[in-house]
Amino acid sequence: LQVQSFTLIKTNLCKWCDHSSPVCEDNICMSNCSLTSYCTLTEEVCVAIWKKDNVSMSVRTLCYNPKDMLENIMLANYSSKECLMTPQPSEDGLLFICGCIGDHECNDRLIFDKGANGFSKLKSKDVIPVVVISLVPPLLVAVIATMAFYLYRTRQPGKKPKDWGPRRTHYQSLDPAEGQVNGSDYRGKLSSLSDDVNSEISSTCANNLNHNTEQLPIQLEALVGKGRFAEVWRARLSHNEGGQYETVAVKIFPAVEYSSWCNERAIFSDANLKHENVVQFLTAEERGGTAASQRQYWLIMAYYNMGNLQDFLAGHILTWTELCSLAGSIARGLAHLHSDTTPCGTPKVPIAHRDLKSSNIVLKNHSECALCDFGLALRLDLSLTVDDFANSGQVGTARYMAPEVLESRVNLEDLESFKQIDIYSMALGMQLLCATITECWDQDPEARLTAHCVVERFNTLAQEELENSICSHTPILPSTEDQTPSLPSLPPCTDHSTGISPHVTADTQLSVSSRQQSQM
Repeated sequence: LQVQSFTLIKTNLCKWCDHSSPVCEDNICMSNCSLTSYCTLTEEVCVAIWKKDNVSMSVRTLCYNPKDMLENIMLANYSSKECLMTPQPSEDGLLFICGCIGDHECNDRLIFDKGANGFSKLKSKDVIPVVVISLVPPLLVAVIATMAFYLYRTRQPGKKPKDWGPRRTHYQSLDPAEGQVNGSDYRGKLSSLSDDVNSEISSTCANNLNHNTEQLPIQLEALVGKGRFAEVWRARLSHNEGGQYETVAVKIFPAVEYSSWCNERAIFSDANLKHENVVQFLTAEERGGTAASQRQYWLIMAYYNMGNLQDFLAGHILTWTELCSLAGSIARGLAHLHSDTTPCGTPKVPIAHRDLKSSNIVLKNHSECALCDFGLALRLDLSLTVDDFANSGQVGTARYMAPEVLESRVNLEDLESFKQIDIYSMALGMQLLCATITECWDQDPEARLTAHCVVERFNTLAQEELENSICSHTPILPSTEDQTPSLPSLPPCTDHSTGISPHVTADTQLSVSSRQQSQM
């Protein structure tokens, strides 16, 4: 009975898919529809609707009564056994419609006219989308490669030296768990901080960086300074629940200065940086809300209540002894940065400060300073290339920049060039002893003293000052000859880089006098 029921069906058998992707060859497309159905009414014919835009090509097949509107269009030709596609007006690309009757699944084979307004026109319009689509993959690959290279060059940490031993330290991981602060967890950090108060030369060999991942119990108290990249706050670091605390300095970077925070944290992460004339670093932390714009990045360091050298000199007159002591401590701190070994002889990566000035030097007491603010510092890693140094940019404070920096003629192939830039800035920051500063101001970078040479000069001055102090308590027989007091003589200093004894030239003296006149 079922067989008889099918054989008595008088309606058309048509392809029936709401959407299919046709397969075309020459002027004939196959609907690629896998479903068929008998039409409900005998008046219904097989219909195919072919659409194409700049993105895709599709076919809809169905049974339809030609007396009704289809896509706001009345079927004109539907009596043929072949589905002859007829173009129709459309605002969304190309639209073709055909109707057929008689043969089973006649709307599966779609025949386009080969004339000027038929399939040839269709194929010509395919050219632009095909070209665009074919260009997308290589363009996408190029964009991804460019972004990857940019992120690699701007976000990569300092490269590991090839000839040196593995670095022994690293900074702690971020994103600590909230509410898990334990006194024993950060006691090591407090010992690191207090160790700086009476630091000895042996302490420079110790690694006091703490690797704990938990945040310290810190309460901000007052804003004490503000720079281009960050704010510096005086803060209270609690020791325990009994109310004991330590005063620390917290340098807070906003979210937009994340890269500056990363650079300074990377500088401090080297335990070999520790020195009595370099600000004591405690730890780095990431704080704030979950949103990126609300994040804050902290550097926690020792707090020196005497402030920076610039503010101190504005309100104090130094004695000769204080002057030599402070200037000597600055030179010792810079010599440690520039050195490729620690006082213990351990290899270290030299560092160029690149923004050395009096406001970036803090006072530990009336006779000793410490260098701070390493946001623009550069690790002079031997594994870096000339391009790496060139991409580091021309940075610093214009007033303290060396002539070769202002004129963009730094010798990038010689790492000593970056050190001599610091020497020039240090001399401008001190402006204390004319003879020594004159040789640090030389327009020729290679003729300037090194930081080690400046340390030797100040050590000699301090020794002569001590000898004069001892001699002042020794009775001296009166002399009939007039004696004119004179400044201590400065010994010749051999440049540690070239082995040449620098000397003061007439050009150098002229540059000093002109600079002094410009600052008056």
